Amino acid sequence: MWLAVPRFGVPPQITEIESVEFSYELSDVGTDGNGFNLVYEPGSTTTRKLFALSIETDAGITGEYVGGNSPAAAQINTFADYLVGENPLERERHWSEIKRGLRKYDRMGIGPVDIALWDFAGKYYDAPIHELLGTYTTRLPAYASTYHADDNGGLDSPEAYADFAEECLELGYPGFKIHGWGGSDAARDIDREVETVRAVGERVGDEMDLMIDPACEYQTYGDALKVGRACDEQDFFWYEDPYRDGGISQHAHRKLRESLETPILQTEHVRGLEPFTDFIATDATDFVRADPEYDGGITGAIKRARIAEGFGLDVEFHAPGPAQRQCLAAIRNANYYERALVHPDCANTQPPVYRGEYSEALESIDDDGTVPVPDGPGLGVEYDWEFIEENAIGRRVYN
Repeated sequence: MWLAVPRFGVPPQITEIESVEFSYELSDVGTDGNGFNLVYEPGSTTTRKLFALSIETDAGITGEYVGGNSPAAAQINTFADYLVGENPLERERHWSEIKRGLRKYDRMGIGPVDIALWDFAGKYYDAPIHELLGTYTTRLPAYASTYHADDNGGLDSPEAYADFAEECLELGYPGFKIHGWGGSDAARDIDREVETVRAVGERVGDEMDLMIDPACEYQTYGDALKVGRACDEQDFFWYEDPYRDGGISQHAHRKLRESLETPILQTEHVRGLEPFTDFIATDATDFVRADPEYDGGITGAIKRARIAEGFGLDVEFHAPGPAQRQCLAAIRNANYYERALVHPDCANTQPPVYRGEYSEALESIDDDGTVPVPDGPGLGVEYDWEFIEENAIGRRVYN
């Protein structure tokens, strides 16, 4: 019988966990009418906050991840002490225990911790995470995923969206996704949404896969139907999260599927593995979403991908980042990497925390329309801890 032998003779143990909250600024970025959507706003500065997580071990190796939000950090505060003294390689057991412990919450606190544990594992075994998962590819086709519309001279008209789609096509992107008009009364902009779908479709539809993500802005089934029928006319690749239900009603999206030809993409906002599976089993979507930060880390996101594969569906990962790239590199049933959020006049929203060549800039794409998967150990990226510490606004230490 073959027995696994720890790399250093004895199992490693977690000695300390630290969470550092920090801020960074986005230039020429503001918010729309209700303050929820980021938009281009010349002269304005938006301050964003993220968390940098480090898991120290007695093996002299640190698992790291930068991301997450305040609700996730609050959840981490409830279970971090459980992990101190535990073997960081026993991710599946920790995932199960923490999932139960957070049963009264949305469990988004699992994600950053699980990703950091995978980063540790990759460094421990001197391999990128995708190699531990089982590599399928190392180049990822990317689509350009826009900021929301503005009235400030940026993405302020259907023609502006079409112009930007053409620019992205020239850069090499094979796909383009519209985030349209938001604000306190989205219904007033349904006509502009329809016009934008048509303008982009007529300009580049023969050369790019096109998508639209209303981000749950539409107020009625009628609104969703109008935009969906425009997507049908322009042969859109998918139609994502239209309703104000928050993207979680199986019945509503099954009804919408029955009325449209354009495939529906759901489950970005469906928390938990079991509700995700139910969404597929009830024919409420065509494509599904996964996000290592939202869906229980790399462990949870890969579970979603395998479930989708069993149902014969494709899983499209939400948002950009090194964890997403590592997951996608180990998955057959996926089409695109999301390069978000991008705009013709302002920078991507990603934090400036990466050293080396890793980039999420609009222009960082090759002639084939792909981005690389980092091949260093763990997540394959080096974080700029000097920047994080200089911009720190709070921290918690568990030991």
